[in-house]
Amino acid sequence: MAFLWLLSCFAFIGASYGCGSPAISPVVTGYARIVNGEEAVPGSWPWQVSLQSDSGWHFCGGSLINDNWVVTAAHCGVSTADFVIVGAHDKSSKMELSQKSMSIAKVITHPKWSSFTINYDVSVVKLASPVQFSRQVTPVCLAATADNYSAGMMCVTTGWGRTRAYPPQRPNNLQQAALPLLTNAECKQYWGNKITDIMICAGASGASSCMGDSGGPLVCQKNNAWNLVGIVSWGSGSCSTSRPGVYARVTELRGWIDETIAAN
Repeated sequence: MAFLWLLSCFAFIGASYGCGSPAISPVVTGYARIVNGEEAVPGSWPWQVSLQSDSGWHFCGGSLINDNWVVTAAHCGVSTADFVIVGAHDKSSKMELSQKSMSIAKVITHPKWSSFTINYDVSVVKLASPVQFSRQVTPVCLAATADNYSAGMMCVTTGWGRTRAYPPQRPNNLQQAALPLLTNAECKQYWGNKITDIMICAGASGASSCMGDSGGPLVCQKNNAWNLVGIVSWGSGSCSTSRPGVYARVTELRGWIDETIAAN
């Protein structure tokens, strides 16, 4: 009985910072910039990270999946000289108490990643030390290999990418946009045979990811938890809101992510 009680205590402690359940609830218009998006409620997407160079330049987003690892896009080209900023809302602020800069120990890119086809666009980033979870810093759940996220389902993408392609506008505060998922057949009507089974599309609905959002999350809610379904990968060069954005499909990459983390 004592052993079972101890296990239940650990389960309770873990549950307080369970994956995909923000302590600060998101409020998303059109779901209940990113281009034509809106500012997020501070702390409501606690897995969102900013990948920054040593000069403080934000170049990509990412998603915290546990206290040691971040998932991002391979095309971001993250190196151990870069930094992972957790708990940020205003990425330019050094005063936010929740914001912390984490050093990178290791970056592992999918062995099938191709810069020509933009296929298998995923890297995992190991932090040099574990992050401390808080109300503003918790992990996202990873979509399971067997999960099905159907076309038309409204999901949310977040990031600090451009809110306008030209002339570029870059927000300091985290932006969000609700986007519907598309089938790959629907997506091929826009992008043709560039679309593979390792990709998932969302948008073409008046909002879009843009440069600087790369590597960040596309999350969908399932069983009251937010799951990482896509990783911002590529799309319209002009950030057109009438064409879908393309994301690396996490259900197809989950096995590799799990194996890589377990081995490292």
